[in-house]
Amino acid sequence: MTQIAMLGTGIMGAAMARNLLKNGHGVAAWNRTRERAEPLAADGAAVAGSPAEAVAGADVVMTMLNDGDTALAVMAEAAPALRDGQVWAQMGTVGVDDVPRLAAFAAEHGATFVDSPVQGTKQPAEQGTLMVLAAGPQDARTVLGPVFDAIGSRTVWLDEDGAGGAGTRLKLAAVSYAISLTSVIAESIALTKGLGLDPALLGEVLTGGPLDNAYLQIKMKAMLADDFTTSFAVRNAEKNTRLIHDAAASAGVRVDVNDAAGDRFRRVIEQGHGDEDMAATYRASFG
Repeated sequence: MTQIAMLGTGIMGAAMARNLLKNGHGVAAWNRTRERAEPLAADGAAVAGSPAEAVAGADVVMTMLNDGDTALAVMAEAAPALRDGQVWAQMGTVGVDDVPRLAAFAAEHGATFVDSPVQGTKQPAEQGTLMVLAAGPQDARTVLGPVFDAIGSRTVWLDEDGAGGAGTRLKLAAVSYAISLTSVIAESIALTKGLGLDPALLGEVLTGGPLDNAYLQIKMKAMLADDFTTSFAVRNAEKNTRLIHDAAASAGVRVDVNDAAGDRFRRVIEQGHGDEDMAATYRASFG
């Protein structure tokens, strides 16, 4: 059994914590809004009142927080209870420029930093089938192996040095695909409707052909049903478009589709639907 501090128990963090518990690990859960962590007590987690309380005695600290600044601020609150030898698995999506700052903080406090964002949304998190994109030293891999196996179906180790941000860089490239594809699906369905046709006809054209895929079917079904139950929120997707833009700009790469997707998400947020699933980018075609 590994004792884990789970800092951040939103949609993803809570699901990950439950799978850790199911696999026999100990979890101390903390969330800024305590009410979002408290349901985990029924699954066997200890609900902590502060980040420091959560990390005290933990072998592994996992952060599943909104952005790099938040992760750094929360770890600063945890700092009085950090000890040499703890492994910090940073699993949220942050910017490329955030990773060296986070790694430096870990080094200052004697923790081993592992850059390990996850690929996947609510359903894979609940099923324990996330993909972990990780970079960190061999000794940390030994500790994290059974932990990552509890939350994911596969771990891709990319580099020995978490500070290099290989996991974050690959995550941003992968999430740019999902974000852009969601917007493409939304525009195609909206255009079908706008041209006076039943948008379900688009599904008849695409299903079973070379352009079909499981992601198309999931998002198309949601858009056709106006069911935007959150798997990955518009707000988070919009934030990621900015991280992708900044990473691409630093590499001299243009990401025009990503940037257009960001504009769509911002329109949806202005319409008051920022907490819905990113499939709600469909709404941006009509407002």
